[in-house]
Amino acid sequence: MRYKKLISIAGAVLLVLSASLTGLAQSSADLRINEILVYNDSNYVDDFGKHSPWIEIFNSAYNSVDIGGLYLTDDLSNPTKYPIAKGQSMTRIPKRSYLVFWADNQPTHGILHLNFTLEPGKTIALFDANGRTLIDSLTIPLNIARDVSYGRMDDGSEVWANLSKTTPNSDNNTEPKASSGDMFAQYDPTGIGMAMIAMGVVFSGLAALFFFFKMTSRVLKLDVKKQLSARSVSKARAGKAETADSGKEGLEITGEINAAIAMTLHLYSSELHDAENTVLTINKVSRTYSPWSSKIYGLRKLPK
Repeated sequence: MRYKKLISIAGAVLLVLSASLTGLAQSSADLRINEILVYNDSNYVDDFGKHSPWIEIFNSAYNSVDIGGLYLTDDLSNPTKYPIAKGQSMTRIPKRSYLVFWADNQPTHGILHLNFTLEPGKTIALFDANGRTLIDSLTIPLNIARDVSYGRMDDGSEVWANLSKTTPNSDNNTEPKASSGDMFAQYDPTGIGMAMIAMGVVFSGLAALFFFFKMTSRVLKLDVKKQLSARSVSKARAGKAETADSGKEGLEITGEINAAIAMTLHLYSSELHDAENTVLTINKVSRTYSPWSSKIYGLRKLPK
């Protein structure tokens, strides 16, 4: 019983952990079209050294997502126009990272080279592996400047604009950002809040450990009590059974027992039994030496 309860507690903990990890499972719905460059005259070059239009895909999740098996298209009536190859290491986008596709209409140059180009007014879209579920889309504006990328002001946000800098494979917002520590220091210059938070975390962890071990010990104690009570009950039942058996055996007097009792009574009445003397007498030896060590017993009568 004790081990079963411990196993159930461990199972509950594992269930909570698995539920939390399930929330971190990869999902293609976390992918976003993040930035595009339509007219690439003297900007970012591809692996062939050519200036080609490109599309940046951003993984907004905090776990890696494999874009392999999904579809990119510039025609909503043909959602599976460009199937992204599966089973490729380069199609796995790490958390909060990027992947650039070249819209050069040269799919023979590699899996990152699309079979269409970018044109103002067209809609580019990313479809799920079923070819029907739309993940993200963007209609390219008509007033696109040359060598100026169009993207989200912040990665994954809803606000689009012409960016001051092209940022393939990097954060769209290039403005200096205050770190979380700097922002916290602005609200807590003396450090009292940080100390209170740290103490709260420590004491919360200690309290959780206290209740966990308390409940575990309570379960173990109950199990031990049940086992002891079960053993005592079984022993009591066994004792009663032995007493009943001995009582039954005492009622059965055999012929040998009757003969022994009769012989004892006859000897006692006839005074034929032995009378044992219980007095022990120790007499002092007159010799001053021990006979067993005397040399006279070691000599021959007739020495040769």
